[in-house]
Amino acid sequence: MAKTPAEMVPAGDREVRVSSPDRVIYEATDRTPALTKLDVCRYVADVGEAMMRTIGDRPTAMERWPDGWREGMNLAVGPKDKEADGFYQKRLPRGAPEWVETVEIAFPSGRTAHELCPSEPAALVWAAQMGTLTFHPWPVRRPDVDHPDELRIDLDPQPGTGFADAQRVAGVARELLEELGLRGYPKTSGNRGVHVYVRIEPRWSFEELRHAAIGFGRELERRDDGVTTAWWKEERGERIFVDFNQNNRDRTIAGAWSLRARPGAPVSTPMTWEQLAEVTDPAEHNLTTVRDHLAAGDPWADMDEQAYSLEPLLELWETLPGGELNFPPDYPKMPGEPRRVQPSRRRR
Repeated sequence: MAKTPAEMVPAGDREVRVSSPDRVIYEATDRTPALTKLDVCRYVADVGEAMMRTIGDRPTAMERWPDGWREGMNLAVGPKDKEADGFYQKRLPRGAPEWVETVEIAFPSGRTAHELCPSEPAALVWAAQMGTLTFHPWPVRRPDVDHPDELRIDLDPQPGTGFADAQRVAGVARELLEELGLRGYPKTSGNRGVHVYVRIEPRWSFEELRHAAIGFGRELERRDDGVTTAWWKEERGERIFVDFNQNNRDRTIAGAWSLRARPGAPVSTPMTWEQLAEVTDPAEHNLTTVRDHLAAGDPWADMDEQAYSLEPLLELWETLPGGELNFPPDYPKMPGEPRRVQPSRRRR
């Protein structure tokens, strides 16, 4: 069988070459047709300007699925997971065009890497041509990659809960943010969760950002018994987990307008609070529908107009009881951190 010729996809001031354009990346579902590599690259080009407003000039890991995504495929959980179908690319691969820019970042281990730093929409389309479905930007911008400018509130449904629960808790989070004089910008996660972003002044460390997220989560717990900040899964119950550790160095969540590796090519879709309240099925926002959503107006277009202080959230961290919480297992032991032993094992 003859190989399908490459296609050129316009993106900003460039055209990006897309090889194997007819490769099926997403199989057909009840609501979406089969979607090809060319479909993915054209989608990224079409939302490129909006995506650049949210991840432009940010260190960005690429979640790559070179052969497309199918039910049952696995994402690598570490460098030794050689059998996985998808993987995170944190270092720019060799052979990237010279106009694809990078920025040097430091991991918690102290090691460094030159990571993709999108400076134009064409860089996003190039990454899509390389099999990237989900972009994972850091909450920092160059030239200052050690001081976050973004607080990310990750509302993560636990077993027994779903999107409707996260949607309800997001409404409580909105009220709390407004009481504190802060403005939040919500989006669907592309799965069952909800993410809320707050633009902040870039003058606090990652550790302080994480403490701000813990303080916010604890106040949410006080207001809604369907919320938890318990790090250990056995203690979370059927509640929405505020994943405070997503605000650590080298911890990221799906970027705005990113596709997700799930049936029907769902998108992590920025919304107004009013739009979020009307969603009944987040999967309705997918590669085939999100262009129309964006055409009605970018809900996050004005996010950079005002940056807020973290002080109100750090005050919650200082005043609410609970103290330090556990860091992820790949982190070095941190000051004041509790023992990294599951509570049930600790009791035994």
